[in-house]
Amino acid sequence: MTETITRTRQRPAAVILTPGAEGRIAALMEAAPEGAIGVKLSTPRRGCSGLAYSVDYVTAADPLDERIETPGGTFFIDSASVLYLVGSTMDWQEDDFTAGFVFQNPNAKGTCGCGESFTI
Repeated sequence: MTETITRTRQRPAAVILTPGAEGRIAALMEAAPEGAIGVKLSTPRRGCSGLAYSVDYVTAADPLDERIETPGGTFFIDSASVLYLVGSTMDWQEDDFTAGFVFQNPNAKGTCGCGESFTI
C-alpha cells in the first residue's frame, strides 16, 4: 500500500504591510465604529488612470477576500483586487502636510499626475 504525504505551504500574503501600516491599522481599529471587524483594501474604478486604492472599515468577512492577521487587527484585501496588488507593499507615511497610506505596486504601469489613481 502506498502512503500519500500531503504538505501544505504557507502562501505569501498578496500585500506586504510595513510596521508603519500595521501601526496605522491598529490605530484605526482602536477608533473603529461599532461592528467593524477589520480594515479592507480594495481597488475601485475611479480617477483619471482607472483604479484607485481604497481603505475602509469592514463589518462582515467575505470568504473570498484575502485575510492578513496583524498585531492590531484583521486586514482584508478585496478578492477582486488581489490580482492588481500581488507583490505590493503598503506603508503609512506622515509629514507636516500630509498623512496617508502609500503603495509600491509592481503591477502598476502608470499613475495619474495627482497620484490618486493607477493603471495596470
